[in-house]
Amino acid sequence: MTTPLFVPGLELSRRFYLQAVRPLLEEAVPGMAHSAARLGSGSEVLGFDTARSADHEWGPRLQIFLEPQDVARHGAAVTALLSERLPKTFCGYPTHFSDNGEAGIGVMRLTDGPVRHRVEVTDPSTWFTARLGFDPDAGITSADWLATPSQRLAEVTAGAVFHDGLGRRGPARTALDWYPRDLWRHVLACQWQRISQEEAFVGRCGEVGDELGSAVVAARLVRDLMRLCLLMDRRYPPYGKWLGSAFARTPQASALTPSLTAALAATDWHTRELHLARAYETVAEAHNGLGLSAPVDPATRPYHQRPFQVLHAERFAEALTSSITDPAVRALPMTGAVDQFIDNTDALSRPDLTRAASRAAGENPAS
Repeated sequence: MTTPLFVPGLELSRRFYLQAVRPLLEEAVPGMAHSAARLGSGSEVLGFDTARSADHEWGPRLQIFLEPQDVARHGAAVTALLSERLPKTFCGYPTHFSDNGEAGIGVMRLTDGPVRHRVEVTDPSTWFTARLGFDPDAGITSADWLATPSQRLAEVTAGAVFHDGLGRRGPARTALDWYPRDLWRHVLACQWQRISQEEAFVGRCGEVGDELGSAVVAARLVRDLMRLCLLMDRRYPPYGKWLGSAFARTPQASALTPSLTAALAATDWHTRELHLARAYETVAEAHNGLGLSAPVDPATRPYHQRPFQVLHAERFAEALTSSITDPAVRALPMTGAVDQFIDNTDALSRPDLTRAASRAAGENPAS
């Protein structure tokens, strides 16, 4: 099969819905209200897909959302009709997905029979609950926000809605667009707190001759700074594969990238520390520009009586926490959202914080 000209996945899915799926849907159940979108997992949802993405779980695919009673009444028939009547190819890409032998991973393949398509027919509540663990139309609690990985939040707020006949995809995505303001402050404070926990370790590891350990700590700090910039820019940080691509779209990226790159390339802790200090100050100044807390001095300084240059990032965490007006949010443990909690230095060393974070997320700490 000749390799077709690459079409970004969201555009491919939009055309697929308008030209192939919608006509069959209207023929099968005329006038039935529905919404259509491409959300969820996949590099195209975040806008990072390339021709390489076509090797698995990429292609003409989307979700069709129906009312629950319409899913029960027509869902199976619509799925079967699409299997029988969809074209075998669309824009040069097969509409049939075969199993490549890896736990449900689908790959586009030509077929002579019915197509095993990737048009998911479901209702909004079922789909969102499966992706997030809760239905945003029923309200979103602080535990919902904090227990949901930022990658999942990115997957349901990015992508594209092609048609919203149910009138619910827009409001649900708007509700999930970003953390409530005080919870945003809390998540930012916890990200600054993460940095404060390790910023002195770059020098301390290097001082005892552990340059490899110093480099590992520096890499963790670079990652935390990148995630912090995304949070400051009201963007959900994606998982590792796309973190750098997402960071490159933030306002701070052009100024920070040289310092972060130099810190990672450094072969001695003094140089590492120098470039990280520049990065800290750049991000600190950007924080002050947000106006979410009282201004904080962005200059780096010595780490107590030790010869290490740090920001003392806990100052920014404290300023943000002091600006929180909701007493329930202010009382949350400084372990943050699940992405921040899973390798938080304080949480790992303090079981009381582990239990508190579990309660905040609505979990049973004893389970």
